[in-house]
Amino acid sequence: MINPMKAQAENRKKLHEIARSAPKQSGVYLWKDENGEILYVGKAKSLKNRLLSYFSSNRDVKTAILVSRAYSLDYITCDNEYEALLLENTLIKQHSPRYNINLKDGKTYPVIKITNEPFPRIYRTRRIQKDGARYFGPFPNLNAADSFLDFVKKYFRLRQCRRLIKRTQPCLYYHMGFCTAPCCARLSETDYKKEVRKIISLLEGSKAALTRLERAMKAAAGEHKFELAAQIRDGITAVQELHGQNAVVDMDSEARDYIAWAAEGVMVTFSVLRMRNGRLVSRDLYRVRSLKDEEEILPEFLMAFYNRPEEVPPRIFVPTEQGLSLAERWFSDVLGCETRIETVAINDEGEIPRSGSASTTGETAESPGEAAAPKQTYRSGRVTTEKRHATAMAMARFNAREDAGRRLRERGDFPALEELRSLLDLQQVPSRIEGFDIAHIGGRLPVASLVSFYNGNPDRKNYRIFRLRTTDGVIDDFASMREAATRRYTRLLNEQAELPDLVVIDGGIGQVNAVKGVLDALALEIPIIGLAKRDEELYLPGNSTPLSLPRRSDALRLLQRVRDETHRFATTRNQRLRTRENTRLLFEELPGIGPKKAALLLKTYGTVAIMIQKTSGAEGPDEIASLLGLSRDRAEAILAALPALAAQQDERKKVRSGITKKSDVTAMASRALGTHDAAGKEQQS
Repeated sequence: MINPMKAQAENRKKLHEIARSAPKQSGVYLWKDENGEILYVGKAKSLKNRLLSYFSSNRDVKTAILVSRAYSLDYITCDNEYEALLLENTLIKQHSPRYNINLKDGKTYPVIKITNEPFPRIYRTRRIQKDGARYFGPFPNLNAADSFLDFVKKYFRLRQCRRLIKRTQPCLYYHMGFCTAPCCARLSETDYKKEVRKIISLLEGSKAALTRLERAMKAAAGEHKFELAAQIRDGITAVQELHGQNAVVDMDSEARDYIAWAAEGVMVTFSVLRMRNGRLVSRDLYRVRSLKDEEEILPEFLMAFYNRPEEVPPRIFVPTEQGLSLAERWFSDVLGCETRIETVAINDEGEIPRSGSASTTGETAESPGEAAAPKQTYRSGRVTTEKRHATAMAMARFNAREDAGRRLRERGDFPALEELRSLLDLQQVPSRIEGFDIAHIGGRLPVASLVSFYNGNPDRKNYRIFRLRTTDGVIDDFASMREAATRRYTRLLNEQAELPDLVVIDGGIGQVNAVKGVLDALALEIPIIGLAKRDEELYLPGNSTPLSLPRRSDALRLLQRVRDETHRFATTRNQRLRTRENTRLLFEELPGIGPKKAALLLKTYGTVAIMIQKTSGAEGPDEIASLLGLSRDRAEAILAALPALAAQQDERKKVRSGITKKSDVTAMASRALGTHDAAGKEQQS
């Protein structure tokens, strides 16, 4: 039997030898699987240097994935890097490799077509032909286009059939009110085309046409034809949505695109903003898989995205300069377009960086340390610092990052989990992470939250809340953590349930050591880490020296998500308890009294003192039993609890007046109600 691990090692050694023997010449290389299918096509200025980089010790996750899945390696030499670029693009389009960017079917937008016929038909399509028809769009918002077409079908009643065949009797569309039956000569060609012109006016954005619709809606409502009025109202809304998505953002009519991207491992999201005639005509996202390096990923996308010369604008704005010269040459030689690709210099906040920053090398400003003027352009090479371009690029980048975050939630935060495994020297990836936090108000109503993350995403069905008993009225976060951890992991052990791979504590070394003591007592070897809010430092058990991670660390980002979620969950539950306490009737604290009976006592007596006064005689138990529909014994128990409830009410008034210390109040309230918790004492001991 062949050992899979040994076979994989031997294959990697074979591939490494091929890389060593490769020439230091420009060319294209192809990674293939065991079936001979191409996994990835790449270009290189030096084939040997590039291929050897795949086997270096500091390779990233993407490279490791590719090498582990490859079975063979081929390469083709070229005279220069540009020829390699052209060959790479040809091979990608020919073979559509799994790990290359291929967008040939992903970027056409629907248009509304009105056919060139005696009785035209209107419908949505993605194909634009030279057939004499009228086309309107494109409309990135598919729902808006469909809503408009639905309104046209119901209100203007154009023909629905693809072929106009003369009939003696109209079809079902006529009887449903969706067609005027031109096939049966129920409507003349002249009258039919009048309706078509009205539709064209709406699609062209005519204010007069929209005004006519509004008048028709009001007239229908005045005649009590409310269904027709609602139909026209929906049509007006659809027209406004169609034209609203093309709002004017500036007065520059020059066609241009803004492209940004965000990567999470091999998954990359590209965001494209398309400006035409001073209008934002589309905001589109493209999800792709790519193993390209930072300097190569953008040129590959550009060549995949722009297939036809008419789609290429005169200017394209991107966030980086790397690899753009070859892309511009490809636009010129292959598509015949003189397109300029420029870099928009913005910082992480979407603003133009101040002069002297690394991202604006070569730019000039009026004086050192001042931002460039918002309505002027300063260029050195490709870099643009015009404010409106920076705003558009920030929007594109934000869209890309948001989609990347959404994909992360969909597929799991594996880069962060891998970093955590390496950071904490864990035996396996921490798929199941549990986090703890404590919330209370001056020691009152203490709760502990437990949140669960699976593969880096919240697993809300496994969230838990613990009403803490041992620290009610006492501010002691260490004891609170001990109680919560004890109750959680004692139960998991008793139920033989799944244990977490990592425990995250919202706090410092004190909270971490408290939970570590509980786990040691239960003979559980679960890794623990604490995250302190002030400096975002990590604490490990028994080590008071914190660990600091880079602000952009994937591991830190995941730990912050867990910490913030525990805090939100604990605070929310504590607020609910406070609201419940503040709105709860005092009578509900009597034995066997719920909200309805408490409301009845409040309506009858008003206050506890009045109730004690009116039910102090021998007939008191019978009165309560009759009022609440209870037995005499239960009524006597309620009356017996009234003095303690009155004492508790007095103590609360003193607390609000600031007369009694917080610790004394807790003791006196316990004595008044007689609620000493024996079980709590046992657990505390």
